[in-house]
Amino acid sequence: MFNFNLLALILCCTFVKIWTYHPMYTGTNQVRVGALFESQHEAISLAFQNAVTEVHVESNSVPAIIYDMEILTPDKSFQAQNKLCLQMKRRNGIAAVFGRASETSQSHMKLLCDTTQIPFIETSWKARDSRATFAINLYPVNEELSKAFADIVKYWDWKIFTVIYEDGNGLIRLQKVLEIPGGDEYKMTIREFEAPQHNSDKALENLLADMKEKKEYRIIIDCHVTRIPKFLEKADSMGMLSGYYHFHFTSLDFTQIHLEPYMYKGANITSMRLIDPSNPALKSLTSDWTTKEIIYGKSPMLGSKFIGTESALMYDAVHIFAHALRNLSRARPVSTESLNCHKREKWSNGTSLLNYMKTSTYHGLSGEIKFEDGQRQGFRLGITSLSVHGLTEIGSWNTNTGINITSFSVIQKIFDDRERLRNTTLRVVTVYDPPYVMNLSEPNEHGRMHEGFIIDLLDELSYILGFNYTIYEQVDRQYGSEITPGKWNGMIGDLMSRDNTKKADIAAAGLSITYARARVVDFSMPFLSLGITIIYKKPVISPPDLFSFLLPLSPDVWIYMVAAYLCVSFMMFIIARFTPYEWENPHPCNSESEEVENVFTILNCLWFAIGSLMQQGSDIAPKASSTRCVASIWYLFTLIIVSSYTANLAAFLTKSRMDAPIKNADDLSLQSEIKYGTLSSGSTRDFFKNAEMPVYKRMNAFMTANGDKVFVKSNAEGFKKVKASQNYAFLSESTSIDYQVQRNCDLMQIGDLLDSKGYGLASPKDSPWIKYISKEIVNLQQQQVISKLYKKWWVEKSNTVCEDDNADDQQTSALGVGNLGGVFLVLAGGSIFALFVAILEFLWKAGRTARKQNASFLTEVKNGLYFIFVECTSSRNMGDENSSVDECEVNKNSLQKTPKITNGNFCKDAAD
Repeated sequence: MFNFNLLALILCCTFVKIWTYHPMYTGTNQVRVGALFESQHEAISLAFQNAVTEVHVESNSVPAIIYDMEILTPDKSFQAQNKLCLQMKRRNGIAAVFGRASETSQSHMKLLCDTTQIPFIETSWKARDSRATFAINLYPVNEELSKAFADIVKYWDWKIFTVIYEDGNGLIRLQKVLEIPGGDEYKMTIREFEAPQHNSDKALENLLADMKEKKEYRIIIDCHVTRIPKFLEKADSMGMLSGYYHFHFTSLDFTQIHLEPYMYKGANITSMRLIDPSNPALKSLTSDWTTKEIIYGKSPMLGSKFIGTESALMYDAVHIFAHALRNLSRARPVSTESLNCHKREKWSNGTSLLNYMKTSTYHGLSGEIKFEDGQRQGFRLGITSLSVHGLTEIGSWNTNTGINITSFSVIQKIFDDRERLRNTTLRVVTVYDPPYVMNLSEPNEHGRMHEGFIIDLLDELSYILGFNYTIYEQVDRQYGSEITPGKWNGMIGDLMSRDNTKKADIAAAGLSITYARARVVDFSMPFLSLGITIIYKKPVISPPDLFSFLLPLSPDVWIYMVAAYLCVSFMMFIIARFTPYEWENPHPCNSESEEVENVFTILNCLWFAIGSLMQQGSDIAPKASSTRCVASIWYLFTLIIVSSYTANLAAFLTKSRMDAPIKNADDLSLQSEIKYGTLSSGSTRDFFKNAEMPVYKRMNAFMTANGDKVFVKSNAEGFKKVKASQNYAFLSESTSIDYQVQRNCDLMQIGDLLDSKGYGLASPKDSPWIKYISKEIVNLQQQQVISKLYKKWWVEKSNTVCEDDNADDQQTSALGVGNLGGVFLVLAGGSIFALFVAILEFLWKAGRTARKQNASFLTEVKNGLYFIFVECTSSRNMGDENSSVDECEVNKNSLQKTPKITNGNFCKDAAD
């Protein structure tokens, strides 16, 4: 059955729609407005229509607003002027004009509105303040917008950055940014983003490749929002969407870009926005327009998830106009009239309506809206950053307070960075150098091809921070030095290069932190402290000195001792002759004898002194006070000398002497026989290049002069060269030298550290990861994890125990023939000398006897030898020798020469 009620409802709705929106309809309670939009601004025109419909339906006050809309051909200013004239000329005319067209067309329309005094409402960016009296613009004024872009650059403290602009308008928008650089610390590069009709994918790739080659990491991009996706896509394909880059887009519609593919790339992507998605009114409108798009297939959203900036501004413009119109209608009746634009006719209510709009303050989708001279002032911009949670607001800017980054947003950004790190695989560059990193010929027990101190450290960091890593060796096996200004080789060069084949996120090795390197890369906190020192081959242990028993006293002391011995002996002789108390009667039994005798002859004095020195005493003793005084002083002297000698004798007899020809860097620099060198490039080489101390300057001059003879390409080569020759010393970091000394007992460290520095992990400048790695390195140090790793790879893995040349237990080791052989030699020499003296005495005595007996010298010698070697008795008859002497004289002499007995009975017994 046909439903007449439904038909009636459809006809009624159709009539209402025609009655409300028909361009030619005029009524006493309605005000018609003109709307002229070019075809490419469909979303803005739809926003205008929806706003008018909403105002018309929801408003309970009069007059109502209807619109007369025309679609313009782009860049046809004459057509736009004619269509606007037709709208003004129609019955009852129009009360305002809403438009979005090309700059030329819009300028003609504003001029026409000035002539007829009809308000012209626009919502697009303008390079300079409009001179049109009856124009009002809801878009933020350019001067304030440009100041916002400059303030954010200053807040980030960008000293070196790049500006990419699309056209001349972009340079105007960025005018305040272009005025920032001042002084040598600032460097700004300006690049043009070619127009779409002239720009191919190849041109964009060339632009990005050149920026990448020149290490331009901080970039401001001013282009139309429709070109941003292609820019991000190309940058991503070239590996530029990483944590080392920061892209700031000036488009206020950046929210409309599909950014999900880039959320986990790690790049710093920021922008500003005028429209706050958290605005409840905006959320409600977005939901309503999304529903309409589903039902009707079209809405101002045009398939996007967010409302465009100009669409939201057009929506606000309609509401501001309606608000001003209602306020004016309360003051007086408002009516429009047909105007002939060629006759310069004016609308009488135009000025009043415009003033109501300019003095109104309205809170719309774009925040608080207020005007000054027809330009919007006092607006707020949200600062957004791309994170793992999407595009989030981290702060704001307004015309009064400037930049305000909230603490919560900073904390959220840190959390997001850590989350990105947890889902990131870092590429690590290294140099294979035991024990830091060692490349294995086959997988170890963990199935890995690398091991070492650095590998264990990276494993600890990756476990805590949750990242993965891949490792590769630097092609030239260099650590990194500046070869030309701004050009580095080695691992530092790989960090600075953004070439995908050399791109590295972390440099992990025995890499020293230096000022020059820290200027071009970022370092973590040092995980090891060290300094430059010298490694040299141990000299061969010299055999014990045959006369090592003489070593406790220096040669000078021995000479002085001999001199003292002779001086004291002769002094004793002279003093004994001076004093009368050393002269005695040689015949104790004959008290009346006038003959006296002094026992301190030269030989006896020498014997007395040597006996005292050897602490054995002698058969003579001083009796006078003067001679006893000399003897006492000599006893004291010998006590000190013998005690000192004895105290040092054991040490010198047991000490194995290793006399190295060099003791420190000074010794090395003052000789030329032993060659010395460093790595051909690296922090150690740079240390000597930049040294100011005379010692190090001499060493640098020597190494430079000898060139390839002393420089090596790796630490392993340097250590191998040291072990192969006694005439080469290698200067390197103390940790590497300690590792070699622990494993090679024939190597030794010479001298103290020449400098003090640390090893750290390096990353490209402004890396987002290095601060988290630094924090965890400090934590690992406090937990002594790094100390355990050092002990593991330097000591426990060595499996070598070297004897300590200076160990205390060496002092108690058994003495060999080499230590005491000199004493035996002296004994043998002394015995042979005594035998020689005895022979001389024998011959002298034989000669004397031969002269007394008028016998042959040879006969006496023969008789003497016969007695010595044949008879072998302990008694001898000397009668033959003394046969010519009177017997009485013999008895007398015998009596006189008999020693005195201490008990005094010897003389009595002799008389009997």
